[in-house]
Amino acid sequence: MIVEIPAHVRELAPQLGAGVPYALKVLAGQLADDPGMGEPSALPGILTVMVDGEVFEDCPNLTVGYVREVDRIEIRSVNPAAVAEPATITQDQNDELEQAADPAADAVTVREVADAWRRITDWLQRHAPDSYAALRAGASPAAITALEADLGIRIPVELRALWLLTAGDDGANGWGCLPGNRALMTLDAVAATYRLKTDAQADQDALNASRTEDNRIIVWQATWVPVFALGPADSTSGLYLDSATGYLGPWSRYNDNPVEELDTLVTYLEETADMLETPALAARDKPGLIGGTLVWLSSIDPAQEDRWQRWAD
Repeated sequence: MIVEIPAHVRELAPQLGAGVPYALKVLAGQLADDPGMGEPSALPGILTVMVDGEVFEDCPNLTVGYVREVDRIEIRSVNPAAVAEPATITQDQNDELEQAADPAADAVTVREVADAWRRITDWLQRHAPDSYAALRAGASPAAITALEADLGIRIPVELRALWLLTAGDDGANGWGCLPGNRALMTLDAVAATYRLKTDAQADQDALNASRTEDNRIIVWQATWVPVFALGPADSTSGLYLDSATGYLGPWSRYNDNPVEELDTLVTYLEETADMLETPALAARDKPGLIGGTLVWLSSIDPAQEDRWQRWAD
């Protein structure tokens, strides 16, 4: 059995502790001998195994996620083990998850998100190291479950998969790495924005009681999960993922949302990867560089034009 440790995991490992690369090497040998030693995780198709940090010098307790295929294993994520117990969800929420679960389809979705995100981060690592360094490590399953319980809604499997890989973008020189230099929001920012928008809708609901049906104002739906912000330090607008439909949509603090082409999270990430890898075919935005930072054309102002270099592979 071949066990692969991809580049993004190898790069992250020493940041978690000097002994983590060796711990992963030992784990890889154990997985080669016993591919099924892990336990099913919150993501279909992803197995999780715990590493006891006390066995290795300068190594915390770790949660390692991996995918097992017929003749190979790929380690997908490594994170410090959460010290808190995972938050619980209600029985109604659990019943809804079980009814909606489609393990085969979910496994495909997880793979699509992971493959698209790997293409993006591989490009960043090679060409925009400052943007790559601004990406946070993946969230723990417990942290995502806690957010799910806090919001009181089901986090779609594709978003859970993305957050397990990267739990936010701190930005490089003020720019996020996604088209328009949007940034993947941290889980704390997601929770804060969700509360802000649901409070705004509650105010509108009070006013809607005296409005005609045609004049009622909807600024937020309970099923919308904010995912991307205008920038790492600018949460005035962004994109949400509708957990009911699976489509992304725009949100704004001022409720002046423009009409945008409907994307799923998978198609959005895949198109981003396509634009980076084949910029000549990019339609929505054009990637470029300022030093080691990815900067998309739509974010360039006249004062930066002489520094910006269009990316052409």
